[in-house]
Amino acid sequence: MKDIYKEKLDNLPVDIKLRAADRLKIHLMRQKYGYFSRLCLLMALIGPGILVMIADNDAGGVMTYAQTGSIFGIGFFIPFMIIMLPVAYIVQEMTVRLGAVTHRGHAEMIWKRYGKFWGAFSLIDLIIANVLTLITEFIGITIGMRVFGVPPLISSAAAVIIIASIQLFLRYWAWEWISLSIAAFNLIFVPLVFFVPHLHWGAVARSFGTWHIPGGVTSLFIYVVLANLGTTIAPWMLFFQQSSVVDKGLTVKDIRDGQLDTFIGSVFMVIVAIAIILITAGTVYGMTNTPNLDIQTILSAISSKMGPLAMRLFALGLVEAGLIAAIAISASTSWAMGEAFGWPKSINMPPLQGWKFYLPGIISLLIAGSIVLIPNAPLGFLNLTVQVVATIFMPAAMMFLLLLLNDKEIMGVHINKPWQNISAFTIVGFLIIMNFLYGLTVVFPHLLG
Repeated sequence: MKDIYKEKLDNLPVDIKLRAADRLKIHLMRQKYGYFSRLCLLMALIGPGILVMIADNDAGGVMTYAQTGSIFGIGFFIPFMIIMLPVAYIVQEMTVRLGAVTHRGHAEMIWKRYGKFWGAFSLIDLIIANVLTLITEFIGITIGMRVFGVPPLISSAAAVIIIASIQLFLRYWAWEWISLSIAAFNLIFVPLVFFVPHLHWGAVARSFGTWHIPGGVTSLFIYVVLANLGTTIAPWMLFFQQSSVVDKGLTVKDIRDGQLDTFIGSVFMVIVAIAIILITAGTVYGMTNTPNLDIQTILSAISSKMGPLAMRLFALGLVEAGLIAAIAISASTSWAMGEAFGWPKSINMPPLQGWKFYLPGIISLLIAGSIVLIPNAPLGFLNLTVQVVATIFMPAAMMFLLLLLNDKEIMGVHINKPWQNISAFTIVGFLIIMNFLYGLTVVFPHLLG
């Protein structure tokens, strides 16, 4: 009998065998009791939530937050980012439950549950948003490395090679821990806040009571709100975290750990976002023509107010943000394509056996890495526009997620509770309203001033 089971195990695909071995390790860890054993188990299970949230503070996000602080200073966007914590958590927590219950990725669930038309619709939506977002990651990488004297061609090519190598030659657990190690550098922005000269902490505290909007509600304000929403919740995050949960092999027993993982990641995301807004609010806000300042000008302002070391650390954080997000976004593209077309769909696959899985992600990296090398491209405008596009795509992506989470046949006892539906539909409603207001400002540019 043992020989039969061994033969069946040997005949399984490589990714399934590795996932089974990983689950066996987790099962053995569950048999141990005590605080230290529980901590070890938690450390083994966390990853997808922290990774997706830190990657959400991508290069595009860093530049968006930097531009937000530059334009609006200390005011509305400080408490606004606090509200983004539960928003991000509510959305991403649903992907944890869906992945753990179904053991299927997001693209696969849509494709099989709602057919090829809606499956193709969601996939095209994702790929367009992913390539656009990857462009902002390479913008951040090339601009950040330029501070250290590295030409854009070299930094862009090096980033593609590094990310492709991480995807191709590491199995899931090693890939995740390398990615988390890179993600840790996202926290570099936090200590920089305490070196901003003459930062008005009293004004920071008062912003929670006043929600002050310098200049009032204008079309620019609506645009920046949408950009901040787009960098907080984006379609790729849904696909990435659910597929990551599946590839890691998490089950319903791991849902609580996955929720904690996502909450911790949400906290880190918001802390870093507020730190970046405060840095530029304290160094750039008040300069002339701030809505049109690009990230290079912002870096120069940081250097003049805080010194060249602070500028280099900020630039290093920008590079890290682009690198970790490009790793996650390209992986989400590969997972989604693999799930949709029945190709291999695991980072555990060896390169030769899983080339169809890895190819879409690598192609998207090459496209984005090439576009940023176009001379005189309007990079600052492009960055904010990409975040707005992500917000426009998000309601449709969330509706598929909510339909799946309310399908009792799929979710069983893990179906959405009423408060979860109310919260999620409120988020969708807010996104639709903001998109509508943005549309009005495009058609009637002087409507809000």
